[in-house]
Amino acid sequence: MSSPDSPAPADHTAWIAARRAAVTAPQGALALVLTHWSPAGDPPVREDEARHGHPDDALFTRLQRADIDSGAVQEGYRIWRQDSPANRAFEGIEYYDYDPTWVLRGRFELVDEERVVPFEHIRDDGATRALPVSGDLVFEVDGREFRLAAFDTTYGGTARLQLVFGDTTNGAESYGAGRFLFLDRPASDRPLVPGDAVELTIDFNRAVVPPCGFSSQMNCPLPPPQNRLPFPVRAGEKRVRFAGDFHP
Repeated sequence: MSSPDSPAPADHTAWIAARRAAVTAPQGALALVLTHWSPAGDPPVREDEARHGHPDDALFTRLQRADIDSGAVQEGYRIWRQDSPANRAFEGIEYYDYDPTWVLRGRFELVDEERVVPFEHIRDDGATRALPVSGDLVFEVDGREFRLAAFDTTYGGTARLQLVFGDTTNGAESYGAGRFLFLDRPASDRPLVPGDAVELTIDFNRAVVPPCGFSSQMNCPLPPPQNRLPFPVRAGEKRVRFAGDFHP
């Protein structure tokens, strides 16, 4: 696909502004300076202990996950600081020009509400975590059909589909570990059953750099083999620009 010079619609320009506001917010990805996980089965770390050495205005949040080996509950916490090195070095997000040819008509096909797909995560040293993937996003590019696994998530307080994908721009033009795309889970006038398909729009102009591109303390899923596209997707965010030689 070519990338013609097309003015971005107002809603896309507003989306870009909202993205910058989100990543620079007090709990935005740039502010994350520490993610700590206790051994599986251990009690949560006390907040006063976790906050030691951080300023009073640092944010403290708790989280849980299943231990990758045993499946037992693992307690964790995060520290967020507006004076983080990433926030101080942040200059902006680089974007491709808006390209309407990357707004694709596709469909969401429900496969199985219980299906899970193993996703490798950037901080898990090659191990995988199973994520719920109830369906596939199906679309065509230059007459060829592609089927990518999208997992169920909550984003901005709304049930969404999250696509973790790679393409041939990764590492050369765009963030090396792939990009994310969030889509509204398509509405249907009846409950979907496996095999059902619902049409939806897939706008790659809304592709984003994952949180791990802003903070090394994020643990992002990487594109599985079936989600790696054999062509360049020159749409959406490219990568994060930092001052000097800073790297998150």
